[in-house]
Parts: sequence; C-alpha cells; structure tokens
Amino acid sequence: MSPQTDFPLVFDHLKDILEPFAPKLTVTTDTSSAYSLDGPYSEKWKKELFFGSTQLKKNYVSFYLMPMYMYPDLLKGISPELKKHMQGKSCFNFKKVEPELFQELAKLAEKSYARFQKEELSK
Repeated sequence: MSPQTDFPLVFDHLKDILEPFAPKLTVTTDTSSAYSLDGPYSEKWKKELFFGSTQLKKNYVSFYLMPMYMYPDLLKGISPELKKHMQGKSCFNFKKVEPELFQELAKLAEKSYARFQKEELSK
C-alpha cells in the first residue's frame, strides 16, 4: 500500500486536533484536503491572525500552528521525534498516522491557544 493512501486518514487525525478550537476561532476553510482556523482581528497586527491549519498535499500532510512562529518559546520541550517532522518555524509534515506524536501536537495546540487567550488574540 502506498503511503499516499494513508494521507486522508492522517489529514483526518490532524483536523481532529484543530476542531475543538473551532467554536472559539473562525473556520476559514473546511474541505476534504484543507482545514484552517483564524483568530479574531488584532489591533496590534491590524488583521485577523492565522491560528492553524492542516493541508493534504501530494507528498505529505502538513500541520501549521502560527502561535509557534509568534512565540517560539512554545516549542521548548518538544520531543526530538516531533522536531524531526518540523518544516520551518510553524509547520510539521506527516506521511502516516503517528498517535504519540499527534497527542504531543494536540498538547502543543492547546498551549498555543492558551497563549492566544493570554495575549487577548482569541474571541
């Protein structure tokens, strides 16, 4: 079985990490290959702030958390295994379902949302 056949399942698992934040944020995209959330308008940045998304791509499934870019201290303590999946400052790429890493990513998403709240960037 080709790894790409697992991508829709990987996408669903990553989308499950973001969906609990949907009532508190704004869903900007919800398709079979992309799911995206924005925070509210920020006076500081003069725009709605991107919170996170997952995207099914040709060679992997990406998971983005913008608070990690804005607040790099959120990454302190992440496991070396999760760090191996990092692409850039706020993106992780996966080719298969990795339950332990997805649990760690879910905790990172919770910390990211809490930071959004602390900085008064959520609704």
